[in-house]
Amino acid sequence: MNTRKTGDSPVPVSIAIQWAPEADHPPFSEVDNARIRRWAKACFMDRSEITIRMVGVDEARQLNHEFRGKDYATNVLTFPMELPDLGNESGLPTFMADIVICPAVVEKEAEEQGKNPIDHLAHLVVHGCLHAQGYVHELDTQAELMETKEVEILKRFRIANPYGKDNA
Repeated sequence: MNTRKTGDSPVPVSIAIQWAPEADHPPFSEVDNARIRRWAKACFMDRSEITIRMVGVDEARQLNHEFRGKDYATNVLTFPMELPDLGNESGLPTFMADIVICPAVVEKEAEEQGKNPIDHLAHLVVHGCLHAQGYVHELDTQAELMETKEVEILKRFRIANPYGKDNA
């Protein structure tokens, strides 16, 4: 369990990382789980339990088809858990979610967009973690709020604005 201090109170953030054998892609071999956890932890200010699963193209396609009705592998999917609000004193997580990332899609997108693949992976970890907390991008105002938050978090890791704008 990773613990981060917010003010005087420790905020437990548990991040489990899983790598399916099909998810192994050379650009990401230098990225250890501790680094992925740091990107994810930077997104949470409340108790959280998150699993990030790196998957192959087939699994990404299957999940995207099953849960979104789209028959292609996507870069990131987030499955937030519905939790009752039992208050902060309960000691239970405020947020729980499974996040699925397809490194092959991440690598392809990074190449097509002229981005560093590691930076793009960091962006998608952050993106998925924000979805786990209820951020969405259906409307322009929602997208602007979410993008601003992503840029703010990525800046802590010296990662450039993934949207190509100066700074949000």
